[in-house]
Amino acid sequence: MASSTQLYGTELVDCARANAKQGIETAAYQCGYGDDLKTFAQELKKACEQMNLQVKELSELITDQDMILEMGTGEIIAPDTASEL
Repeated sequence: MASSTQLYGTELVDCARANAKQGIETAAYQCGYGDDLKTFAQELKKACEQMNLQVKELSELITDQDMILEMGTGEIIAPDTASEL
């Protein structure tokens, strides 16, 4: 769900990261910036700097962990019941 107000700081970085795969237009909209990509990019850069993150592009917010979760393994290995190991 898109934010009704513009996000800043860690909330902005978290939202941008969650929507980075969909592109800058979607990320800006979801973070409350609508079509104002320039302001979104400026505020995201400022928020990343405050968090000591060296990010030049939105795609850099996608972590290796995100990529692994997306790929998945396809098979879950677990006991049949909680009492069986």
